[in-house]
Amino acid sequence: MKREIPLMATAVIGIFMILSFFVPHQLVSVPADFLQTSAVIVVAFGYVLGGANALRINFDAIYKRREGWPYKIVLVAGLLTMVTVGAIEGRGFQGEHTRFTWIYNSVYSPMQSTMFALLAFYIASAAFRAFRIRTLEAALLAVAALIVMIGRVPIGDWLTHALPAPYRLSALQEWIMDNPQNSAKRAILIGAALGVMATGLRVILGLERSYLSGED
Repeated sequence: MKREIPLMATAVIGIFMILSFFVPHQLVSVPADFLQTSAVIVVAFGYVLGGANALRINFDAIYKRREGWPYKIVLVAGLLTMVTVGAIEGRGFQGEHTRFTWIYNSVYSPMQSTMFALLAFYIASAAFRAFRIRTLEAALLAVAALIVMIGRVPIGDWLTHALPAPYRLSALQEWIMDNPQNSAKRAILIGAALGVMATGLRVILGLERSYLSGED
């Protein structure tokens, strides 16, 4: 029964949530809202467990002086600082003039920007290795990537300032992002959505059981 009951609960709740999109009656909408709220609460507890697990793992690494342990001290200190400041300031901790917001905007955001700035060099290196032109498709991909990368910075328009506005690199990169890129992205999203639907149906019908202690 320890397998059948979770499978039955998953199927009933899954079918019920699907019905809530098509049946606007209170007998369906009210329980569906309750289930969604319950799911949010479960996810919130998951964050708490995740934070506690992160502290446990990093404290253990610091205690045993494993490789990179000074960085783990910074991680733990940052985690505890943000949690403490947020708890002291209460519900309005995300307000415009709170200490929590100041720390986020003055410390976390600059570090995040620095991280992404450093990643640019790795992305450029990976692009150089990936865009080796051996076929026509690879050539088109490399040319489009070059136009987009240069067209998004001021030097792009400086290099093509003598051309008419529609043919400058900034305009070309915008056209590439709005048309071919968007078309490909939407096709990928449609495929991903169909995959999610198929996986959901398999879970509801009991064909997918990997969430039950790894059982296939």
